Amino acid sequence: MGRCRGRAAVGLDALAAEDLHALVGPQLLDRTAELVAARNRIDAELTRTVRAADLARAAEHDGLESMKPWLRSHVRLSAGEIARLVRHGRALEQLPALAAAFSAGAVSAEQVAVTTPVVSAERVAAAAGQGVDLAAVDDALATVAAGAPFDRLRRLVQHYLACLDLDGTEPDPTEHRSLTLAKHADGTVSGRFELDAVGGEKPAAALESFVQADRPSGDLRTRAQQLGDALVQAADNALAAGGLPTLRTVKPHVIVRIDLPDLVDPALGPGAGTTGFGATGFGATVSAARARWLACDGNISRVVFGPEGTPLDLGRTHRVVPPHLRRAVELRDRGCVFAGCAAPTHWCDVHHLLHWIDGGETSLANAALLCERHHTKVRHGFRVQRDPGGRWRTFRPDDTEILIAEPVLAVR
Repeated sequence: MGRCRGRAAVGLDALAAEDLHALVGPQLLDRTAELVAARNRIDAELTRTVRAADLARAAEHDGLESMKPWLRSHVRLSAGEIARLVRHGRALEQLPALAAAFSAGAVSAEQVAVTTPVVSAERVAAAAGQGVDLAAVDDALATVAAGAPFDRLRRLVQHYLACLDLDGTEPDPTEHRSLTLAKHADGTVSGRFELDAVGGEKPAAALESFVQADRPSGDLRTRAQQLGDALVQAADNALAAGGLPTLRTVKPHVIVRIDLPDLVDPALGPGAGTTGFGATGFGATVSAARARWLACDGNISRVVFGPEGTPLDLGRTHRVVPPHLRRAVELRDRGCVFAGCAAPTHWCDVHHLLHWIDGGETSLANAALLCERHHTKVRHGFRVQRDPGGRWRTFRPDDTEILIAEPVLAVR
């Protein structure tokens, strides 16, 4: 074991010492292909070793009942990765041709993951009942996995599974749908979801509509960033429409609790506010600047707390931007006024050019429509202003103006 670890370390040290800047394009491509094959081989050996250790009950040497707790505690793998290793080790015992291709580096762990449903107990029994030669299936899977695009392998597996269950009942697509959201210490949220084929098309189509409708000039966002912005915008639209189900008689909304001195202080005030009190209850810490931004085009409710945190007085809700003013701003601006942005009015907040907490009036002259992303940009140093001729201009944090080229008209 020690010798194996030493050889692997020496090889990796040699790779890490290579000067990649001295390599030309074809050499970098060859190196990439070789590294993928090497990673596949290492994954295969890890899978094979974990399976052998499980069968030998090796974890008992360290006082543990199986490899699952050993992998979690000794090498700090996640629960999902541990389950994958164990599942693959069991499946590959029944798919020797695929296992050989995996060990040779021609097949990846992700491809193995696609094939594992083929050898579940119920599928193996169904194949035997229909006279299916599992060895022939194994050969076909190994051939396609080693020589065809990933999606073709996935379609082949789906076709095979469908053929095994021609007379079966249509599965309930909702049974395996899941969405997991994790809130982190800094208030950020990450998540993972699993949807059936039809269910997955619906959010994909909805998010794509936002992505295609929001393609400003000079957009440098990655595809993942575009989809992230689209998800937030879709939630904004749904919340603003007021048609969502109520939460304990209160419509879904974002609540921010912030002390008055932090709210009026022009400083950023990191960690000054907390979201999620009341109807939502999700809880995240935000800065005073973020709290002021959220208040731009929303409702403000006064709640006075006593010395022990007990609410003493609940004032009436006050709308910062009244509906008639918002309509006027929408008619004037017709969308986000940030240079190069084409976000429609219903994606936008009404931004106070001079913030209301600093004495700025809630008026047409002091208002501008900004989409969620560009509202954030303005809160981080960018600036929009309307010149005497009624034209909106956008400035970077260094006070240089963002200029958008005018379209060239064809001359007949």
